[in-house]
This record gives sequence, C-alpha cells and structure tokens, in this order.
Amino acid sequence: MTRTGGALVEVAPGVHAWVQPDGSWWINNAGAVLAEDGALLVDTCATARRTRAFLDAVHAASGGTPVRWAVNTHLHGDHTHGNALLPADATLIGHRATREGILADTLLADPPPVWDPVPEWGITAHRAPEVVLHDRLDLHVGARRVELRHPGHAAHTAGDVVVWLPDDGVLFTGDLVFHQVTPLLLMGSVAGAVRSLDWLAGFGARVLVPGHGPVVPGERVRAVLDAHRRYYDFVLATGEHARTAGLTPLEAARRADLGEFADWPDAERLVLNLHRVRADAAGEPLDLPAALADAVTYHGGPLRCAV
Repeated sequence: MTRTGGALVEVAPGVHAWVQPDGSWWINNAGAVLAEDGALLVDTCATARRTRAFLDAVHAASGGTPVRWAVNTHLHGDHTHGNALLPADATLIGHRATREGILADTLLADPPPVWDPVPEWGITAHRAPEVVLHDRLDLHVGARRVELRHPGHAAHTAGDVVVWLPDDGVLFTGDLVFHQVTPLLLMGSVAGAVRSLDWLAGFGARVLVPGHGPVVPGERVRAVLDAHRRYYDFVLATGEHARTAGLTPLEAARRADLGEFADWPDAERLVLNLHRVRADAAGEPLDLPAALADAVTYHGGPLRCAV
C-alpha cells in the first residue's frame, strides 16, 4: 500500500491491477501488463501524486521494464490526466471519441467549485491518444495477446474501451463497471449501459478489474453485473416517473428511495444520471453546469473529494 492508498495487485502472472480505495470521485483503478520487452498500462490517474505512485509501483514490479504502451479506457480525467507523465516514447491508445473528449476538456485547467477540496491535479497539460481505434485493436505484449474492444455504442461514455486478456481471463472494464460505487452515466447513455452488461458477461472473465472499487473474482462477476442492472433499471424507472409527474431531475432524486444502493459512495450521481435520462428522452443536449449544480444541491454542498 502506497502513501496514496493505492496497491498493485497481481491478478494473473505479469498482470496487475492498481486499486485505489475507496473508488469515489476522482479515485480510479488502473492496471499494467508486464513483459520483458515492455509494459502496457491501462489508464493513469487523476493527479500527479497518484500517477507517480502508480508508475513507481509498476517500475518496482517489473524490475524497471520501460512503459511502451498505454490504453485509455475512456476520456475522464481520473483515468487520463496522468497521461502527461508517461514517457514521451510510449504509445498512447484510445477510442477516437476519447481523444476528442480529452482535447476538449476544461476541467484540468479550470475545475469548477463542485468538489471539496477542489482537486489539485499537479498537471497542467493534456496528453491525448496518438493511436485511435473505432471497434477493436489487438496488441502483442511479449507473447501475450491483448484485445481492445469497444461495445459498439455509448454506455459510460461514447468511447469506452475494455482491455481483454483472453489467455488469462482478465478483463479491465474501465468505468463500464463501478464495483460497490454508484455508477456515473452523465456523459454516456443509461440504455447503452444496460446493453453493455450482457456484452461484458459474454467475455467469461475469470477476473474483472472495474474502473472503481474492488477487483471482482470470476464467480462474483454475474452478481456485480446484476447489481448494475438493478441500479440502471431504478434510474430509468425514476426518470420515467419524473417525466409523467412533471418533476425535475433534482425533485425526482429527492423523492426517490435509494434502497439497496444507499450505501454506495457518491449517491448524488443519481441526479446526474437522471439529467442524462431526461436529455436522451427529449433528444436534447445535456446541460452539464445545471446537472452539476443540482448534484451539489442534492448533496447539500460541494461533493466529497479525496484526491
């Protein structure tokens, strides 16, 4: 365990998950696939301090093997800000929508007062993927095949990519899975997230590394995906009730009973997800400042942040 709370966990020979408790706002998981000729990273972290801790742990585990590739599972800064600290000669890969989203991001330079404390990135410039994929790209890290797959539709974001190691049965899902943490669909699609669940189950993973929360052993994957399905159904039902009752997303969230999801961190994401549902139903662009303002109101003040 490092001073950031992160730990490098070997989930298969030479395959590691970088797990950062408690997986709440801006605290993500990442990963590394190690071979003698170089390392492949799965995502980076939100801040310079956390990314350096991750890179130091990978360096120690690999005996100093250079980082040759890195994959971004999607555009959000908790998984991508640390790209700027990667070696200049490392190849950065992601979906084309992820590249476009990183280049358009403003949170790095001017984070709004939505979180308390306001995150201290320690990073001043973006680095976006130089190699982009549309549906699929296969890499060979040493003798190991690594498959990068896009679900074919928006889910958590428009550019979600999973990293699948078929010979090891390890699946890095990015934020298509939040384990024991409230999912966020603000920049994606709730219906698409529902569709992604069967797609994820189809890999038959022996180990699933989520974007946030604890690593999931194979025998628990179905239960974790089923919990996501129940949450998405809850969001869609709450959104439909809001539509028929003429409620705003904030009003609907305040009236909703979180039930089994009450103990998941970042419960205020319900408001954000309801904004997504409303925007999609109306066929209108999502009003991001209004959604964030409603989440702060629901929470009773700036959102908890521990980066």
